[in-house]
Amino acid sequence: MPAHEAKIELKNYLSNYFSLTSVQLEKLADLFQLETLEKGDFYAQTGMPCEKLSFIKGGYLRIFETAENGKEVTQWISSKGEFTADLGSLVFGKAARRHIQAISACELYTIKKQAYRSLSETIPQWPEIEKLFISKCFITLEDRIFGFLSLTAEERYHQLFQYKQALFNEVPLHFLASMIGMTPETFSRIRRNHTS
Repeated sequence: MPAHEAKIELKNYLSNYFSLTSVQLEKLADLFQLETLEKGDFYAQTGMPCEKLSFIKGGYLRIFETAENGKEVTQWISSKGEFTADLGSLVFGKAARRHIQAISACELYTIKKQAYRSLSETIPQWPEIEKLFISKCFITLEDRIFGFLSLTAEERYHQLFQYKQALFNEVPLHFLASMIGMTPETFSRIRRNHTS
């Protein structure tokens, strides 16, 4: 993809998350660099700082942690157009709480923490824009929690299928089962009923 087309793509991703003028979008996009990960590479690891934020140009990243019983629990699988970061590490300087690992080759648009921290110098309204961004993240998290509490396993399956259908052909299904809080066996049973 030519550089000018890549920049347009990045600005489209940014405009989905941040309310910015065209001039502000241009300034923000200039701070991102293209980064690649091979399948299996870690974007972030639990206990280590993660000093960047990225938008996914292509590929899949799995956010997960290991429970006390040794079982891996997938929180989310990020795909094209979505952002990934450990916000606690980026914003508050804490160690990352979860692993973020490439489950395919990935291309990312990445802004490093130093550039992110200097955004208020480039875009004076940034503190207010960032507050709205964090609020959107919080609302998304609230919706996911409510879904876990109120939806049946079948309803959670159908919701994920409608929202991220491409994942069902691209990533291991046990990751998807974990992401929506069910065993691989229950997931497979619902999938069979869904496709029959």
